[in-house]
Amino acid sequence: MQDLIENAVNEFKNINKVIRVISHIDCDGIAAASILTKALIRENKKFVLSFVKQLNEDILKELSLENYEVFFFTDIGSGYLILINKYLKNKKIFILDHHIPENYNNYDNIIHINPHLVNKEFMISGAGVTYLFTRTLNQDNKDMAHIALIGMIGDLHDVKENEILQDAIIQDKIETRYGLKMFGAQTKPLHKVLQYSTDPYIPEVTGSEEGAINFLNQLGISIRDEYNYKKLADLNGDELKKLTTGIILKRLGSEKNPEDIFGEIYILKEEEDESLMKEAREFSTLLNCCGRMGKPSLGIGVCLGNELMKEKAFELAKTYKAELINSLNWFYSNKDKLTQGKNFVIINAEHNIKDTMIGTLASIISKSNIYPENTIILATAYTLDDNVKVSMRICNGNKDLDLRELLINITGNLGEAGGHKYACGTLIKLDKEQEFVNNAINILSKIK
Repeated sequence: MQDLIENAVNEFKNINKVIRVISHIDCDGIAAASILTKALIRENKKFVLSFVKQLNEDILKELSLENYEVFFFTDIGSGYLILINKYLKNKKIFILDHHIPENYNNYDNIIHINPHLVNKEFMISGAGVTYLFTRTLNQDNKDMAHIALIGMIGDLHDVKENEILQDAIIQDKIETRYGLKMFGAQTKPLHKVLQYSTDPYIPEVTGSEEGAINFLNQLGISIRDEYNYKKLADLNGDELKKLTTGIILKRLGSEKNPEDIFGEIYILKEEEDESLMKEAREFSTLLNCCGRMGKPSLGIGVCLGNELMKEKAFELAKTYKAELINSLNWFYSNKDKLTQGKNFVIINAEHNIKDTMIGTLASIISKSNIYPENTIILATAYTLDDNVKVSMRICNGNKDLDLRELLINITGNLGEAGGHKYACGTLIKLDKEQEFVNNAINILSKIK
């Protein structure tokens, strides 16, 4: 892929126009846009940046009316090459993406960097691709390796032994630790970490505050010190040993590998210990929060180290948490009314859940052991402009099933499916909703 990157950099160096940047609104897209933003500032380039939930013909029509000659698409674009070429054929286009390309045609005006063009086994996120481009442009941009790492983790990529991780370590931005893979270790009370733990799932503990507190009491671990609730990061060596042994024993018989609670943890060295940016998974959640709450610019500020933006993002995270709790409460209240088949569940939230939250809800449910392994979660919610946002996930990830291909079959000509093998989505017109649901039930019922 380095040949593609070097060619793109050479093309870029000849540009002296204002650059129009379009990025995806999720964690990976915000991280990619942040990396490119810093790189463009370093090159003294003028640019205009905006975010989209996904590309479609209407958005590209609007972009075609703008008075810009150079466009960058980060973490988005590969799945819309035909439309991009149709509406922006007289523009210079750079696409830095990792999604499966719509086709592999070469267009004279499109500079396309995507790992699928060279090696389909090479997995990297949009932020990762953008980082490799900016690193080749200017070695000073290595100081954004940790942001690329956040984007990759937010997009569920394995970053172990990745060259970008090594850059982040060399830049003294990241340190790796081997330990319990539990979300919120730096910031949340220990019993809450256990209560909301879905990866790993802990029988009789996950989903129950009482169960989590009883579990800790049985292990002889106090939930409070003299002044505050204890966090996972506060435990001493003996307490940590008791906790890990207890979790493994709880998972015996219910998991294929009860010891998979351990793994690499990525710590941001420059962040305060109790910051939402201290641990990479929490950082990625903060960026997702900014995007899903309609404030991606705060995510840019967070990635670039703006203290005021950080404070605003932390406040936004509280609102995001409340929205997520409301979404989960609605799901549990309506769980028995959902359309279900032998190996699938259709969650039609209508206006009860924000379209920006439906993917997060589907992800949480897919990891929660509420449904049997390999159950397909198809979740939908209405948008403000009379469309239906669709997200698809699978419980505990059947590695032989490509969800994106499956969603393409369900959607047919009703919309354009985007995403990945394990997490994908689409946008369809509201008046086509029932047709879409009928297609889904028909196709999902046939999966063995």
